[in-house]
Amino acid sequence: MAKLTKKQKEAAAKIEKNTLYSLKSASVLLKEVASAKFDESVDIAVRLGVDPRKANQMVRGVVTLPHGTGKDVRVLALVTPDKEAEAKAAGADYVGLDEYLQKIKDGWTDVDVIITMPAVMGKLGPLGRILGPRGLMPNPKTGTVTMDVAKAVQEVKAGKIDFKVDKTGIVHASVGKVSFDADKITENAAELIQTLIKLKPTAAKGTYIKSIHISSTMSPAIALDPKAV
Repeated sequence: MAKLTKKQKEAAAKIEKNTLYSLKSASVLLKEVASAKFDESVDIAVRLGVDPRKANQMVRGVVTLPHGTGKDVRVLALVTPDKEAEAKAAGADYVGLDEYLQKIKDGWTDVDVIITMPAVMGKLGPLGRILGPRGLMPNPKTGTVTMDVAKAVQEVKAGKIDFKVDKTGIVHASVGKVSFDADKITENAAELIQTLIKLKPTAAKGTYIKSIHISSTMSPAIALDPKAV
């Protein structure tokens, strides 16, 4: 096990063991314990009482964070020529079709989100083995396959993220940056948690939100009280 640095030990000492914090308190504490020289991401991990192996207990969705993610999200719009102008006007970083399909085929995936149209999805199918593992395959359920390309680009740039429960029953998401004030971190995290609550599968039995932890890129995790969010 790697040894903790002096800063990491100091940070860990500020977090009381076996204590469940309110979201507001945790957001304030998180800013105190973050010590990296760069603007760390704020990440949240929510353990759900679901069995992701069962289709009727899969939790997946999208949420628009009120204060955005703090990241410069790079968007590729794979669209037909008649949609290129609106995609560019909406703020897409890369716009085109065949030339980008070829670049992806050659291994280029230097984007965060790909938005496309229903008519183009057939061309993306063969690229699933490249895009799928990187979480880049567009999906109608997350709003990244749509005829309203401009709206989709604007929403992603404004802080719309998609999430999916992993095979261990945990939803991981980035909800801001340490440079955000505590209220903004709180509001972003609360928006995600409330969205997860609304998506509770009817087949899920027992406690739905089992645990919630919030952390920055380099800080220890802070346990939240699931009943106080």
